[in-house]
Amino acid sequence: MTTERNTLQQGKRWVVKIGSALLTNDGEGLDHAAIQSWVDQLAQLRRQGMELVLVSSGSIAEGMTRLGWHERPHEVHRQQAAAAVGQMGLVQAYETSFKKHDMHTAQVLLTHDDHAERKRYLNARATLRTLLELGVVPVVNENDTVITKEIRFGDNDTLGALVANLVEADGLIILTDQKGLYEADPRSNPDAKFVSVGRAGDPALEAMAGGGSKGRLGSGGMLTKVKAARVAARSGAVTVIVSGREENVLTRVREGEEIGTLLIPDHQPMAARKNWIAGHLQARGTLVLDAGAVRAVREGGKSLLPAGVRSASGDFSRGEMVLMTDEMGRIVARGLVNYGINEAEKILGQTSRDFESLLGFVGEEELVHRDNLVLA
Repeated sequence: MTTERNTLQQGKRWVVKIGSALLTNDGEGLDHAAIQSWVDQLAQLRRQGMELVLVSSGSIAEGMTRLGWHERPHEVHRQQAAAAVGQMGLVQAYETSFKKHDMHTAQVLLTHDDHAERKRYLNARATLRTLLELGVVPVVNENDTVITKEIRFGDNDTLGALVANLVEADGLIILTDQKGLYEADPRSNPDAKFVSVGRAGDPALEAMAGGGSKGRLGSGGMLTKVKAARVAARSGAVTVIVSGREENVLTRVREGEEIGTLLIPDHQPMAARKNWIAGHLQARGTLVLDAGAVRAVREGGKSLLPAGVRSASGDFSRGEMVLMTDEMGRIVARGLVNYGINEAEKILGQTSRDFESLLGFVGEEELVHRDNLVLA
């Protein structure tokens, strides 16, 4: 499995998730020294050219500390109040730590609805990708202050996996207070065997993790981490579940050291994503391409530009799947469209410099980006 560890050395984009128990030193307030250590490692990786998204728990836990509460409240409105108070300290801690490396950060608060609703999904994706292009490290947390369902049932392990899908990350690194996954709970079974490598989505792994308990401050456990690996694998990301208390843990993972539990997907990133586009989405419309656009898409591996589209039909919205055909009606490709039918009809045959006058805003220059396109 050395080859699989090597993928962590080659990846260009990681999502790193840090849990509440680590961040708050088991409830004794934010552990600023530990935060600085992780940020130092992230800064080192960033200087090596990696793009990084940090998914951080801890707002409710930090709020509890600031408010003098010793137990996580059951009432949703009190959890929301704690999140609102704690988010201030959490963001301040990251901003201060990253500033020592002259690095910019951005606060991004998401909910599961931002992933489920396609337009919001694409807007969040575009924002995060732009931040990464600018060299900014987005600090993502769940929007606990206003969302109720996610506070009760959500967890940032799952959020980290969804963000990995969102930005098409190569790796999801989950820092926890455990070494990784064991075949049984090592607290009750000292002889339990450690799982160094496994396949994301293997039901046997979920059975192993099922007995893990949730932390006093967090909302997840080992089971949520194993399930998160399965979600991250949808877009081809590998997942590492590893102790955040290990010295230089992130740089060691980057170097391919056999540390933590590595869970690998069954497909490479692009294959996994394009398999999803090709096989799991229903076409909502059709774009008819001219001969030049057909050649560019089929032979040149190019994105589809509006200038090469003769007509559009159907009732599709931004982010939905459409068929691309030649003028004889033969299917050339399938893909996720960047504009709804009404907007698409306005820019067909046009170049991107005309988009603002035609639409009233500047959007993507591609009608279908090549990363969201699968040849028939």
